[in-house]
Amino acid sequence: MLKGRGALQDIDQISLFTSICKYCTTIKTVRDIVPTLKLALQVAASGTPGPVFVEIPVDVLYTYSMVKKEVVKGKSTGFRARLVSWYLNNYVNNIFAGAWEPRDTTPLKPLIALPDTTEIQKCVQLVSCAKRPIILVGSQAILPPNHPDITKRRLESMGIPCFLSGMARGILGKNSPLHIRHERSRALKEADLVILAGTSCDFRLSYGRVLPRKAVIIAVNRDKIQLYMNSDIFWKPSVAIQGDVGSFIQELSLNLAGYKCNDDWLEKLKENERLKEEAIIKMSEQPSPDYHNPLKVLYELEKVLPDNAILVADGGDFVGTAANILRPRGPLQWLDPGPFGTLGVGGGFALGAKLCRPDAQVWIVYGDGSCAFSIAEMDTFVRHKLPVLALVGNDAAWTQIAREQVPIFGTSVACNLAYTNYHDVAIGYGAKGVLISSNTEDIAKALTQANHIYAQGNSVLINVLIGKSKFREGSIAV
Repeated sequence: MLKGRGALQDIDQISLFTSICKYCTTIKTVRDIVPTLKLALQVAASGTPGPVFVEIPVDVLYTYSMVKKEVVKGKSTGFRARLVSWYLNNYVNNIFAGAWEPRDTTPLKPLIALPDTTEIQKCVQLVSCAKRPIILVGSQAILPPNHPDITKRRLESMGIPCFLSGMARGILGKNSPLHIRHERSRALKEADLVILAGTSCDFRLSYGRVLPRKAVIIAVNRDKIQLYMNSDIFWKPSVAIQGDVGSFIQELSLNLAGYKCNDDWLEKLKENERLKEEAIIKMSEQPSPDYHNPLKVLYELEKVLPDNAILVADGGDFVGTAANILRPRGPLQWLDPGPFGTLGVGGGFALGAKLCRPDAQVWIVYGDGSCAFSIAEMDTFVRHKLPVLALVGNDAAWTQIAREQVPIFGTSVACNLAYTNYHDVAIGYGAKGVLISSNTEDIAKALTQANHIYAQGNSVLINVLIGKSKFREGSIAV
């Protein structure tokens, strides 16, 4: 009733959200609340999961007596006033008509496309003939209806080397021999078959330019746009399947019974990875003039992470480094902002993770630029007795931006921050704070101290001052 009439905070929300949501609607009657929410939840989980927006006006949210009192004001005199009163009475009665009748609240089953038998058989033939196959596993691999543990077992049964990205990090566990963490571009150049299992050819794969021209490319994705992204320019799928990635992996594995990937190919990729890892470790041992080497900090964190650790990544340069060093312990134990890199997810993601898995040790890995976006959630953690740990890699800069801006424009304007006392901010919210300042301080000892504080039921923020590193120079892709 008040929409578009200047009410408090009245804006056209539907127009705002339509371009970024799968489904937008306004509920106009109480009887429509349950069926509309059921449909919205189904749409959100169907196909490629995504946001939906349901607007519920105050007319529908408030009680009948309150709405009646506010909308229909006393007795009306005169024909025009009586006509308006008649309309408003009918308007209110329509809102609440059938409101108290029971509704079926059974959730609607998400609509998910599955690969068909013909597509699977074609892929089986192609994989069987491949000498140097690899699988690029993306976030869609962890989605229902298949549990990630089942997908993990199916990937292991095929024995094909895997590169993991997004939410798929950790799906193979901490030390799987199939998980190749480094030298992906090099592996792609030599591969004769590539399976894009929920991975899109966006900026992260150089829009498809890194895919080998002569290799067989099998692309599987729930979303048609992502499935064929840039295929008309830089690459072309040999087989393109619009369907659930986990189901594809399961069916491919079952139909490849007895298949074994070439051991020499896997060993070659593992050797490339070993050499790269040695180079990173060597870089981590290089001292920083005043503060700690960020790579060293992350290697120390890796040593103390328990098997039930859930890692929440929220940052730019420091988190990009962390993705190369930290090893998620299992499926659904790595959360990050996704390809948009939306800073500020840390606090909310950690809160959700701790509520879903109260026994897990939840770590937020913050960059100092991103930390300020959600550090206030320390108050939430304390009030609700939900202990988490946060590590801030504090180099007093928007370093991911500075890496490109300074060489190109010769200035660090708007990239400089301060070595802010984020640990004191956490203390102000009732949590505990630990500062690791000079490079003479023992990182391992400070992390042990933080774990001890956490074990007593406290949330802890560790503010570690870090120096600059050349590790991610030239790594920015757009």
